[in-house]
Amino acid sequence: MTALKTAKTRLLKYALTKPDAVLDHPWGENVAKVRGKVFVFFGLETSPGVMGVKLTDALLFAKSLPYVDAMGYGLGKSGWVSVNAPKGALPVKMFEEWIDESYATVAPKRRAVPISSAAPKAPGRPAARRAPARRTTSRSSGR
Repeated sequence: MTALKTAKTRLLKYALTKPDAVLDHPWGENVAKVRGKVFVFFGLETSPGVMGVKLTDALLFAKSLPYVDAMGYGLGKSGWVSVNAPKGALPVKMFEEWIDESYATVAPKRRAVPISSAAPKAPGRPAARRAPARRTTSRSSGR
C-alpha cells in the first residue's frame, strides 16, 4: 500500500469517528457525511488527491500551501478546498485538524434545551366557582 493510500484510509477512519458521521458513496467517491451533509470528500480510491474539506479558520493558511486549491463547481467560494498530495511526508495531524474544522462547520448545530431558572409554581387555591350568569328577560314590557 502506498503512503498516500494509507494516509487516506487513516483520515477516512478518523472522519468516521465523529458523532453521527457515516460513509457514503455519491458519484462512486468516498465521502463522510453528518446528518446528510458532506463534511469530507475523499474522492475515488485511485484519485491523486487526499481530500476536500470546508475550512473557515484555517482557510487562508491552507490556500497559501502549494498543494491546496479552491474546490471546483463553485464550492471554493464558500470555503471548500481540495488537498492534493504534498511532496514529502503527509502532515496527517494537520489534515485531521482540518477534518475537525470541516465537521464543526458543516454539522448542524444541536439545539440546547433551555433550563428554566424559575422555581416550579406551587399549586394555588382553586378558582372560586362562579354562578351561572342570570338571563334577563323583558317580561316587564307586557308582551
